[in-house]
Amino acid sequence: MQQHKIGLGLGNNTDFELAWNPEALEQCIREYDVHEKDLKEERRPILNEKDLLINVLRFIKSEIGGECILEDTETALQFSKRFDYEITIGGTCPRSAIAMRKLGYTSCMHLVTMNEHIKKLLPPDCSYVCSNKDESFDIHLIIQYPADADIIANDIRIHTVRANRIIIDDDYNNSIMNLSEDFFDNCLSQARVFLLSGFNVMQDHELLKKRLSYMKGQLIKLKKQGTTIYYEDACFADETSNRLCKEYLFEHIDIFSLNEDEMKDYLQQDIDLLDASQVAAAAKTLKERFAIPLVVIHSKYWALAYGEHAKDYAACLKGGITMATTRFRFGDSFNEPAQYEETYALPDDEAGKKFADAFASIVGDRGCCIPSVMVEEQNVTTIGLGDAFVGGFIPQLSEM
Repeated sequence: MQQHKIGLGLGNNTDFELAWNPEALEQCIREYDVHEKDLKEERRPILNEKDLLINVLRFIKSEIGGECILEDTETALQFSKRFDYEITIGGTCPRSAIAMRKLGYTSCMHLVTMNEHIKKLLPPDCSYVCSNKDESFDIHLIIQYPADADIIANDIRIHTVRANRIIIDDDYNNSIMNLSEDFFDNCLSQARVFLLSGFNVMQDHELLKKRLSYMKGQLIKLKKQGTTIYYEDACFADETSNRLCKEYLFEHIDIFSLNEDEMKDYLQQDIDLLDASQVAAAAKTLKERFAIPLVVIHSKYWALAYGEHAKDYAACLKGGITMATTRFRFGDSFNEPAQYEETYALPDDEAGKKFADAFASIVGDRGCCIPSVMVEEQNVTTIGLGDAFVGGFIPQLSEM
């Protein structure tokens, strides 16, 4: 197996990216006789297409991104037929691999599902090991909704202010997360950085403990050889799974990275992303709660590092911001390094720059903040921006 200085894990999936179509949603609302009162009821498991629709509408009405879990593939396929869609490869591991490959960085990936679509989409000069030897077709439905959109049907009136995305998972292989001993024994001996992302859809807590115990042992081995461990957070199926991951793994994590929605969820409070004092307090709380050397938070306005030697990570933050913004601007048509370089040179977002200056004055050497850049494009992509951030951050990290 070819050795790389970047190792990426743990899971992946097949994405059905649905084209935005409010008329299709409105038709579905009328067909299933969904009303405003249905959106206010306690969140239900997704057992059928009506349940799926109600969960999607709740996310859009709340103007947040997030994930929810499907019970079967057929519901996903039935709903997807209402829309035009594109099949892509999903998961932080392969998406970040694809992003960093555009800058010339190769990697070795730990995957859990494989089929003809994934084989075609993976970078040909990157390595992978799949823990599932059979072909499989786990589906993620992804709905990207734009700013200034309206959904009007029955008594439902929804208007969006900002763009975001919703992910609906039918994800058996990620839910059992078989781990490949071959990958950990033979592929990471030269790894300068290892990305750890996954376990978030596992709900069998006993099985999760078994996986985490094995993973803990592998992290200890990687740390002994000097590998930096980067943990990218995700939306967990339940809080117990999230807690177990932190308990088993976080004493061996170097960098804990998360987005603004995940930050707010951990703190159980709304945080003004342009209020430097609120965000500085949030970063400090997260670092102390999880006893992590470095916390990285990425948002639409800025990306920041808080903790030990934070200022050393300025280039990593700039790389993450630039990669995520390049994808925001160009989506899957981002194929040329020149597009990244053009984005890198854009002027700072004014609100983000003001925030970064204020944040620096509060935290001093304990923090580093890089503002986002000004973007003029209107037809933008919100799918995979966190994965793209990782794909821009880690190459710079591997050079440290």
